[in-house]
Amino acid sequence: MKTLYLLLAFAVLTVGACKKEDQATIDRDIILSYLEANNLTAEEDPSGLFYIIDVPGGQQKPTLANSVTVKYKGYLTNGTVFDETTNGNTATFPLSNLIAGWQIGIPKFGRGGKGVLIVPSSLGYGSRRVGSIPANSVLVFDMELVNF
Repeated sequence: MKTLYLLLAFAVLTVGACKKEDQATIDRDIILSYLEANNLTAEEDPSGLFYIIDVPGGQQKPTLANSVTVKYKGYLTNGTVFDETTNGNTATFPLSNLIAGWQIGIPKFGRGGKGVLIVPSSLGYGSRRVGSIPANSVLVFDMELVNF
């Protein structure tokens, strides 16, 4: 009986790990296709985040202890916009409260930096649907780090 439970636990863990890895592979393929279709060249962080730095900004970089003031446009790889700051407005957030993709990506910019973050679902909202964002979505953000 104990062996049966161990086998069952192993099977559950293996299936769960495969699904997560499969989604990571799917996301990476989506990102690479998006980059190719839009003739973009991006850096890849070990986390799976892709980023493009158009303007590096200042020398100092924010940390998770900072609040960040940003201008941004968030959209899906099909171009559907799900959130943005408009009319020159900014938004300020504690960096530690944001999705992992922003926590990893925003510190790549200095004050005044601009670029693009391409966030795999595991660093975004994962398998959850959030508002108009479908589950397992790759997210794209045009980003400007105004201040921190």
